Amino acid sequence: MNSIAVILILFFVFLFLNVPICVSIGLTCAIYSVTYGGVNPSYIATSMFTSCDSFPLMAVPFFILAGALMEGGGLSKRLVNLGDSLLGHFTGGFAIVTVACCAFFGAISGSAPATVAAIGSIMVPTMIERGYDRDFSLALIAASGCLGILIPPSIPMVVYGVSTNTSIGGMFLGGFGPGILTALLLIGMAMYISHKRGFKGNGRAFSLRRVWKEFVAAIWAILVPVIILGGIYGGIFTPTEAAAVAVIYGFFAGTFIYKELTWQKFKDAVMNSCVTVGNVLIIVGTATTLGRVFTVENLPAVLSDLIGGIDSSIVILLIINLLLLVVGCIMETSAAIMILAPILLPLVSKFGVNPIHFGLIMVLNLAIGMITPPVGCNLFVAAGLAKTEFMRIVRAVLPLLCVMLIGLVAVTYFPPVVLALPKLLGFVA
Repeated sequence: MNSIAVILILFFVFLFLNVPICVSIGLTCAIYSVTYGGVNPSYIATSMFTSCDSFPLMAVPFFILAGALMEGGGLSKRLVNLGDSLLGHFTGGFAIVTVACCAFFGAISGSAPATVAAIGSIMVPTMIERGYDRDFSLALIAASGCLGILIPPSIPMVVYGVSTNTSIGGMFLGGFGPGILTALLLIGMAMYISHKRGFKGNGRAFSLRRVWKEFVAAIWAILVPVIILGGIYGGIFTPTEAAAVAVIYGFFAGTFIYKELTWQKFKDAVMNSCVTVGNVLIIVGTATTLGRVFTVENLPAVLSDLIGGIDSSIVILLIINLLLLVVGCIMETSAAIMILAPILLPLVSKFGVNPIHFGLIMVLNLAIGMITPPVGCNLFVAAGLAKTEFMRIVRAVLPLLCVMLIGLVAVTYFPPVVLALPKLLGFVA
């Protein structure tokens, strides 16, 4: 128990000192190895390598690159134009379009920050130009960007599936319920705020001709999730192979159909993706190693003893939700999943909680962490879009954060929100 306390103290001290998350985890493991000798230093290096040597995990770099290529190729712009033609004339219409486009782009990129950057760079200037409050616009794009990891495909869902041996296809199916529910809650709050503050539409009358024109222009973007998810559930390819197909499709559509993916944009997409993938894989390697160190120190049994007197799944899930909300405030999503999922899943499994259901509870908690200080990566990306002070966006995002918490309660205590589709297609008995 003393060694576990020392590990946790070291880890949070490094975080407090603003040491990068992957370095914090690696240093903690190294100091533990030298001090307590529970594992050999060579084991740490081996563990980091073997944790990344995974076929399902190969989906992560492919999905990241696919999202970058589709952003550079103009697919996100077509989705925004289609949404504007359908809903832009309503009061608060641009707010609805923002949420809807983030949900749809989430079905392409699998990344929350990428969704904020891709859709926000288009929608935020447009919303401000049409009279929307700057802080509200940035807060909305930050909150809506969370849909990037709730609407499948999702990189955190892949990471969870790899770390717990849970079906990634089942996780993707389970993500539709929480993703759609969260999108509807955000739309409802955005419409309420828009009506209250008098935010107007685009001033153009609804036109079926314009809708058809924008639909035709966006059809190649609309087909992306159809091909990816249809191929997975149709048994044509695995989630990893689907990610590779998405890269080829994004390159083809951006280069030969929309003709906006220039050589420079292609190089930028590849370079940015390499940096992102490097960060993710280093975090996966170090976080998996730390998780194995916790296993060596018997942390799952310690936690089980601590909550052994609790015989209510409602209370257990409430405690875990509170823990994950706090963790999401200070830790990167992939690291939190790799460390905590193998520890927490056995605890809730004793109460009959399905692994897919718990995985979506975990992903939604950590998605909320993306708009919660001090880390709140979506907030930082949004602030950078319009060079706005971080705390101004924090205040503006609070109403949206509240409705996401309502969604979390529904997802936690009403399992059919997650499990209805996986049961329908045979992923859950």
